[in-house]
Amino acid sequence: MSVDGCEVGRCGPGFLVLLRIMSDADGKMNLSLADSSAVGAQVLAISNFTVYGDASKSRRPSFTKSAGFDQGQRLFELFVDGLRAKGIGVETGEFGADMRVQLVNDGPVTLIVDVDAGSGT
Repeated sequence: MSVDGCEVGRCGPGFLVLLRIMSDADGKMNLSLADSSAVGAQVLAISNFTVYGDASKSRRPSFTKSAGFDQGQRLFELFVDGLRAKGIGVETGEFGADMRVQLVNDGPVTLIVDVDAGSGT
């Protein structure tokens, strides 16, 4: 990940949060982040300008309930600190910067997780 042409963060095999699910010894994609940290998986946590958008009333999301910059930075740092407290290697880039993120996808799988709020699941 780079800011103004300078690399500010990178990680090896593991998670770019987006989401990357690791395979176990049998090749099944079922290791949790805590499990995968035992094999050296890392997290590249990207702070994003838009964290919360409510599109329940129209196609155009409302950002009125989004955290402000300072609160967003504190929440992001709490998230990162929580991962590190579990022994997970984390790189973050620079909060609030215009970052360019490059991803080399390892495998042919993209998952879309869809949860219907009304289904009770």
